[in-house]
Amino acid sequence: MIGGGQGAFIGGVHRMAAAIAGNWQLVAGAFSSTPEKSRASGAEIGVAADRTYGSWVEMLEREKALPDDQRIEVVAIVTPNHMHAPPAIAALEAGFDVIIDKPLADTLANARAIADAAARTGRKIAVTHTYTGYPLVKQARAMVASGELGAIRRVMVKYTQDWLSRPDDLIGNKQAEWRVDPARSGEAGAFGDIGTHAANLVEFITGERITAICAELAMLPGRRIDDDGAALFRLSGGGRGTLTASQICVGDANDLAISVYGEKAGLHWRQEQPNSLTVGRRDQPTQTWHAGANRAYLSPALQAIQRTPGGHPEGYLEAFANIYAAFGRSIRGVASEDGEPGFATMDDAIAGMTFIRASLDSSSKGAVWVDLSTII
Repeated sequence: MIGGGQGAFIGGVHRMAAAIAGNWQLVAGAFSSTPEKSRASGAEIGVAADRTYGSWVEMLEREKALPDDQRIEVVAIVTPNHMHAPPAIAALEAGFDVIIDKPLADTLANARAIADAAARTGRKIAVTHTYTGYPLVKQARAMVASGELGAIRRVMVKYTQDWLSRPDDLIGNKQAEWRVDPARSGEAGAFGDIGTHAANLVEFITGERITAICAELAMLPGRRIDDDGAALFRLSGGGRGTLTASQICVGDANDLAISVYGEKAGLHWRQEQPNSLTVGRRDQPTQTWHAGANRAYLSPALQAIQRTPGGHPEGYLEAFANIYAAFGRSIRGVASEDGEPGFATMDDAIAGMTFIRASLDSSSKGAVWVDLSTII
């Protein structure tokens, strides 16, 4: 693991998810840019001292020198966005596969550099767009793909939080500080941090790409990158939609919700109640689908990624674990039951970075329509 040491949030999530997945073991790491802190973090986490490194450069060099059956196989990168590309490219070139937190990089150019390195080296790479790991999100995708909803007409997605709604939220908050710093977060704030999750969820469920966007991004006084925004978008299949991403919506802790409307039916899923999926039709009673390993109406592939019977909720960590488990199987050459990779691919990640760049371009020009195919 690179990053994820003392004071970090997402590193612990990755470690718990990998443990739940059951096909991973954390054996080495460079957990901080400060060697002393990295070693202290490794001791706390339980990584052997001789495989807790002072820098990621040292880790890659020393691990590469070990025999094949002793060295690491995969590098998990859980650093702030500006430190995604350098270690990701170096890890790929050193012969290691990579799992990396979203967004793929701080800029589209750096994201494309990672993609080029993956293509050049032939190594595998996965991006942790967590919410695609929920069983009922996968069920929603399957319903759309089967034609049960008909052609998609409209999508409404929102991801709203309130943890940056006050000026003093940045004081002494390591996670907030880097997310509002363009030198570390990249060009986008909320649209890069959570807007990419919303856009990815739209594309995952519908099976279509966002092709054009008209966005307006904003920020509280004194901030340098967006903490609030909304957009209209168009889909490759002809449908249209709206997307809101904000970290200043007071009262919303982590409200990711999506509605997808087709010619025949509409569906609704909300991350804060992830074990229910509602499907509505004009001339029939509304259905509510429930998650659970013993729900016979779910496909065997969906039952296989759930760990508890219906009524025993699974959530964020388990969804994250499903991504780790799927990537682990992919590395071992084990095909998935449903033919899906089970994690965001490089194409998905580049689409997310293009979405960010197009949103910024649109907003800077006064909320004009931007065709994503024109983004270079």
